[in-house]
Amino acid sequence: MPDGQPDILATAHRPAFRRTAHERHRRGRLTMGLRGASILAVAGLAATSGAIALGPAGASAPPPTAAAAAPEMKLPPGIPQGYLAPEQRPDSLALLPPPPAPGSAAFAGDEEARAAMARLADSPRFTRAASDADLQPAHSLQTFACALGVRPDPERTPTLYRLLGKSMVDIGLSTYKAKTHYQRVRPFVAHASATCLPQQEAALRSDGSYPSGHSAVGWGWALILAELAPARADAVLQRGRDFGESRMVCNVHWASDVDAGRVIASATVARLHAEPTFRADLDKARAEMAGFAADLAPSAEACRAEAAELSMR
Repeated sequence: MPDGQPDILATAHRPAFRRTAHERHRRGRLTMGLRGASILAVAGLAATSGAIALGPAGASAPPPTAAAAAPEMKLPPGIPQGYLAPEQRPDSLALLPPPPAPGSAAFAGDEEARAAMARLADSPRFTRAASDADLQPAHSLQTFACALGVRPDPERTPTLYRLLGKSMVDIGLSTYKAKTHYQRVRPFVAHASATCLPQQEAALRSDGSYPSGHSAVGWGWALILAELAPARADAVLQRGRDFGESRMVCNVHWASDVDAGRVIASATVARLHAEPTFRADLDKARAEMAGFAADLAPSAEACRAEAAELSMR
């Protein structure tokens, strides 16, 4: 480990048999609580779960089995149910390979990307990354306003608002089967370093890094919005890419976490298109955007500032 830090990754990637069954039970319940800064807790969601046995964070995790159950989610008032029932969500554990193992070429690539993003600490891009981390709906649903040319509004574009909120639930929950199985150590923990949101670090330590839920939500939203506004698809998809990169700038995810999150987002959005209610909301949201595009245009000054921040490399 650099800078004389202890080899945290080697400890975190110990085989599962070194934990007792009780320890695995307790750790599973703790993680599936989705507390604090996890992808769904940040958005105001809560979860409960029965016992789920967890493997280690790296490639030595046991293979997926039929016993790996999805969590039972309880959404508080004001948070919409998703479009998909639990059994309809993509199985992230089946779809994704294990995260890169320490010492592998893929993990070396993760470390290289982390070092490159570390150069942006305390820059305007770092500040934008902290903003992207906030998934409270009133804030996060404006993420694509500049790229889209429309500010989602709960009164004038209620279907668009609902579409983004419900799809966030589906996309976010679809990441958790792999997250809880692998329990991958996050880069700021591995390197004993800082993040863009220190107040969330305690919660993130117990929330698996792979795949990235924030990156999944950002890419899923980008795919949906690009379909709604094809003339702006390039800008929208670029913003979705930048949203995922913000997780690396924040030092809370590895590059492979972000890539895996985009895979799960794509799978979830593809599955959503099989749901008539989702397709109906797409059509209604498209009409809403056309009707209020001029009235809901974002601030040109704010969009110039965002573009300058996101261009920093």
